Parts: sequence; structure tokens; C-alpha cells
Amino acid sequence: MTDLPYRPAAAIMLLNAENKVFVAQRIDTKLEAWQMPQGGLDPGEDPLTGALRELEEETGIPPRLVEIIAKAPQELLYDLPPEMVGRMWGGKYRGQTQHWYVARFLGTDADVNLETEHPEFRVWKWADANDLVDMIVPFKKRLYAEVVEIFREHLGAPR
Repeated sequence: MTDLPYRPAAAIMLLNAENKVFVAQRIDTKLEAWQMPQGGLDPGEDPLTGALRELEEETGIPPRLVEIIAKAPQELLYDLPPEMVGRMWGGKYRGQTQHWYVARFLGTDADVNLETEHPEFRVWKWADANDLVDMIVPFKKRLYAEVVEIFREHLGAPR
């Protein structure tokens, strides 16, 4: 397992005007876990382009309704639990290395549409950033703690 590479990916911490974070529950699990929009990069794809593409594919939110605030200074990674390595992504990867962005949502809740061409989420909500670590699957808790810490300065008072 440790000789497998990490899957290149990108992710967005999307903030509304109250500095709440967009999270959603995946369609393919019964877990009560929530996650931020993220996904794999296409070969040669720029990480920001990939992050915005994934956001739109998963939430229906077009890039014109998103203002990028900052990018994490380094890629962040997580490992899959051993029992998931052979089942996820065709067994080709041990986890993901992700480019993270924090962005401001410029639209309204009506602009969110989970019924996309290939739906990935069943329900969504705005959450307090301090609650994110408790909401995610266990193997991503360290990653989410890092993301919150990196973007903490952008999570202050509502705009």
C-alpha cells in the first residue's frame, strides 16, 4: 500500500457572507459524515481550474459566483484506511494530495443545485468551521484540522 502514489486533487473551503462553510453528505454512503467540495485533477489540469470544476460538478455553483481568497501554501494529503485502498479509485492510489483554496460564495442558496449531471451529494448545509473536524470521516480529521488552521485568518467576523 505504501508504494502506491497519491491521487492529485483540489478542494475548496467555500464561505458564505456569515463565514459559514459549505459542506455536503455524499450520495454513496449512509454515514452522517460531511465534506467540503473536492475531487481529482484531470491530467495536466491546473489545480485552481480543477477546484472550480469540481465545485461546479458537485454543487452546480458556477465559477462566476466564487471569489478566491487564498490558496494553502502547500499541498495537503491524507491516506485512505487500509480496507479502502483496494476499493477506491481502482486501487491505484493510497490517498490524495490536495491543493486547497478558500473562497467567498457570491451567490445565494438558490444557486446551489446538487442535482448535477453526475450527482455526488444528497444534502448540503452551511457549517461553523470549528465544527468541521467533528463532521468528517475519521481518516480525514487531521486534514480538516490543517485546512481550518491554514485558513483561520479568513474565518473571522461575518462580512
